[in-house]
Amino acid sequence: MRVVAILVAVAAAAVFLVVSPSATAAGAWPSVRQGAGGPDVVTVQYLLRHHGHGIPADGDFGPVTASAVTAFQSARGLVADGVVGPQTWPYLIVPVRQGSTGEAVRAAQTQLNKHGAGLAVDGRFGSVTDGAVRAYQSAHGLAVDGLVGPQTWQSLLGGGSGPAPGGHALPLARGALPRAAYGAPHWNGNPAVDLMVSYVPAYAITSGTVDHYDSASCGIGIRLLQPDGSRFVYCHLSARSVAEGASVSAGTRLATTGDTGNSGDPHLHVEIRTADGVARCPQRYLLAIYDGGTPPALTSLPTSGCTVG
Repeated sequence: MRVVAILVAVAAAAVFLVVSPSATAAGAWPSVRQGAGGPDVVTVQYLLRHHGHGIPADGDFGPVTASAVTAFQSARGLVADGVVGPQTWPYLIVPVRQGSTGEAVRAAQTQLNKHGAGLAVDGRFGSVTDGAVRAYQSAHGLAVDGLVGPQTWQSLLGGGSGPAPGGHALPLARGALPRAAYGAPHWNGNPAVDLMVSYVPAYAITSGTVDHYDSASCGIGIRLLQPDGSRFVYCHLSARSVAEGASVSAGTRLATTGDTGNSGDPHLHVEIRTADGVARCPQRYLLAIYDGGTPPALTSLPTSGCTVG
């Protein structure tokens, strides 16, 4: 009977390990390499700084960052390929919690902001950062302990839409829709695209300044303003995740999609407008991001005939 009881206990533990939410909450480690930009690159740079590499945390994965990555990899017996991927992240991340300070805390704050936390990236892990960590952990099925350890790091880095080379990201998580959805025409021929999703996170396509924009047609909206006066427009949102006037990077969570305004069904309406106010077809731009390429100049985008095969 004692042996049976032990076997039952072992089996129960095995089942728990298979179905425990925290065991499946983390996403895949991203692969970040030279040419990339955005919050994941800033995170790499802050973590490298923590490990003694005096590089700028500027979000540009150029030769200086690549050299620091290969040096970090070589020092730890890793393949020195300059790519921060699944083999490198577990060595690069640093556990942080309330009371921690420094560059690793800035890295964690950058990741939390990618998911809409709106924290000051000040390197001080105080009560506000602790609250943001616990809220993230609760929402993603992780142990709510306030510790940014390996599992929380992996979830933070594996979530979001993922910056593409050149500092761009899809407006939705990559798995939310197939490639064809980004090339489809708008239902009434407008220079825009309707992405048919229900109440999911929406992300910044590129860096910019957040402008809250509401209208009877758009509903709850956001305009992501660019220095040259162009803007990326998101409509029919159910809620915004970032403050008016906030500066964000590609891949930062901006809002939750919805069904507000002149919508009909839950979806995300995306427009691109150049500085002259002209609406441009976003399909080629979004497909370039999806394919990992460099998006075309906004002024080169057509104003009609928006279908892309």
